[in-house]
Amino acid sequence: MPPVLELRGITKAFPGVLANDHIDFTLEKGEIHALLGENGAGKTTLMNILYGLYTPDEGEILIRGKKVEIHSPGDAIAQGIGMVHQHFMLIPVFTVTENVMLGVESTNYRVFLNRRQAAERVSQISEQYGLRVDPEAYVQDLPVGVRQRVEIIKILYREADILVLDEPTAVLTPQEVKELFAVMRSLVDEGKSIIFITHKLKEVMEIADRITVLRDGRVVGTTKPQETSLSELASMMVGREVILTVDKKPPRLGEVVLEVKDLRVRDDRGDLAVKGVSFDVRAGEILGVAGVQGNGQTELVEALTGLRPVESGEVHILGGDTTHASPRQILEKGVAHVPEDRQGNGLVLSYPLLDNLVLNTYYLPPFADSIIIQERAIIAAAKERVERFDIRTPSIFVTTASLSGGNQQKTIVAREFSRPIRLLIAAQPTRGLDVGSIEYIHERLIEKRDEDTAILLVSPELDEILTLADRIAVMYEGEIVAILPAEEATREELGLLMAGAKRLPETLTTQPREKEAVTEG
Repeated sequence: MPPVLELRGITKAFPGVLANDHIDFTLEKGEIHALLGENGAGKTTLMNILYGLYTPDEGEILIRGKKVEIHSPGDAIAQGIGMVHQHFMLIPVFTVTENVMLGVESTNYRVFLNRRQAAERVSQISEQYGLRVDPEAYVQDLPVGVRQRVEIIKILYREADILVLDEPTAVLTPQEVKELFAVMRSLVDEGKSIIFITHKLKEVMEIADRITVLRDGRVVGTTKPQETSLSELASMMVGREVILTVDKKPPRLGEVVLEVKDLRVRDDRGDLAVKGVSFDVRAGEILGVAGVQGNGQTELVEALTGLRPVESGEVHILGGDTTHASPRQILEKGVAHVPEDRQGNGLVLSYPLLDNLVLNTYYLPPFADSIIIQERAIIAAAKERVERFDIRTPSIFVTTASLSGGNQQKTIVAREFSRPIRLLIAAQPTRGLDVGSIEYIHERLIEKRDEDTAILLVSPELDEILTLADRIAVMYEGEIVAILPAEEATREELGLLMAGAKRLPETLTTQPREKEAVTEG
């Protein structure tokens, strides 16, 4: 019996980049086949060819042994192929049912939309595959994990039996990842076949039946979870040995750099998202903020960086009141910000790479002389930062939108770390990144901490928090429910705190522990 899907010799080149180099790939019926690789390895390009968004320069596609021509998403859908993109393709002001039926609308008398029939079908799919969702809910009111279920329902509604999930866990919490994996197992039990595009090694080992690794646009090997290891997969991805643990010395604590007192902040709907939060961060330490996404972390970071107004409370940086300061005023106090949304808040995607590398200092020497931009200085700095931070790009003049997600993130890190800073506020700095990029950014964070920078690290990834933080603050429903030393924290305890099932009021302290203080100097 032939494979459900076979790609033979797929080749695709863009100006200056060979994205796919004679790739062979097969998918069997009822299989989860993981496509693993660094950002820029060619995974998404390959799947965009399968889905008809790109046309290959060479190669062929076979569905159940028969050669097919796919020139558009419509062709792919007609062949039973559905794709959930990394960045969701949903209309926020539409209901779940309206999003699902968009493009394949059922009508009464060829005139009126038959929403009831579509909603019933959505409910049927939801129940059959364990995709719990309200067909009448508005997408803008749904958490990220539920929005992803809507995307999966969309392709099942179109009767797809080959599902491509492109980085489906990049924006999910650990709890939502478990729910997604349960859905994926339900799908293959029903005879569907899944291509799981990712860079997360532990997830691949947990969910995949087979694993194909891409590097620099080529297949470097196909294996099975029981026949490999995390370190071997990492080496296949990166082409070298990757250190999966962080070498971190005890902190050398200095002065209080960031002090937050009874902070209250509202979200976009006017609801109180940050409810009386107090903490501080000292020079030479990393305070990790753990919590399920959507518990006020985004609003907290935006308030601290001047991107969102503070309703009440105080923020002090290096002893100065910055409660109502502008982003530029905060930046000029030596604050660096790695934002949660790199494309929305960290970069101007239509600008060239070199401009994004000086986006917040372009008006300062050596990049400006009074009102005159010094282009040579900007070009020289861009070239140096591209090399030092290993940003993989054909040129510093390409638009930042053309870079992979990992290289976009490295662009932000290069810009923020290439000037003297006293405080770093990093929100999900490794979200959506591959193992090599994660290793690199973790090393840079520890390097900055050891240079006496105070670091506030916000991440829903418990492994990241436990690896990097010296103290851990847990946020739940807009409050900090505990602050505890990292060496005393366990995944189980943090999980309970993140779910609101447990509070540790005795650990609510804005000061590091006494035994840490003796490491000063």
